[in-house]
Amino acid sequence: MSSSFRLGRDGIYRCDAFQRFVWQEHGFGTRSANPRVDITLRQVHSDCVVNANGSSGDREEEGDALITDQTGKAIGVRTADCVPILLLDAKNRAIAAVHAGWRGSAAEIARRTLEKMKSAFGTNPADVHAAMGPSIRVCCYEVGEEVAARFSSLFPEWANEDKVTRRINLPEANRRLLIAGGLPAEQIFDLGLCTTCQTAQFYSYRREPENPGRLVSSILRLA
Repeated sequence: MSSSFRLGRDGIYRCDAFQRFVWQEHGFGTRSANPRVDITLRQVHSDCVVNANGSSGDREEEGDALITDQTGKAIGVRTADCVPILLLDAKNRAIAAVHAGWRGSAAEIARRTLEKMKSAFGTNPADVHAAMGPSIRVCCYEVGEEVAARFSSLFPEWANEDKVTRRINLPEANRRLLIAGGLPAEQIFDLGLCTTCQTAQFYSYRREPENPGRLVSSILRLA
């Protein structure tokens, strides 16, 4: 586990780097507990980013990322192997919650979320901090050639390797997308825990496709 995160007594992981921003609260859920969430989406593994400022209820719209600059509105995503990403704009106090499975990652949803925050709230990516929660890791995520091909531009080091199957590092793919979108590398934090390996703590669709459960990751602007 990354030293940038800690597990609270309430069973929820939090990013230490986010804690200094006292105007927000956030969390990454486990089997034991989930953080508060008011608004989520009907997730469809897309690159669709929804502005939650106009939302009043849960799962009203389809999409895979939520943004808001309103207070008192906890936005979140549900995952069971996909990468949950929480973003905060330290200057404008805008926030985002992103669900990045392989399809969303290949469609660059993390970078599109930054673009939407910029157009909606004037966010400068240089002011954004990102935290990535529990997800399937390279140790457990072997994919076929067709899926791997969607990530070849993100992993140019594959160019000289001739492989039919590959292990994809989804958090690293999203880290590279965030950096390409203007985030400083030192403002990106990764929990580093694998949902598929860590049976006791996390749900995993790959490990338990019949009844995987879901982990909630959410962020709330308090003031």
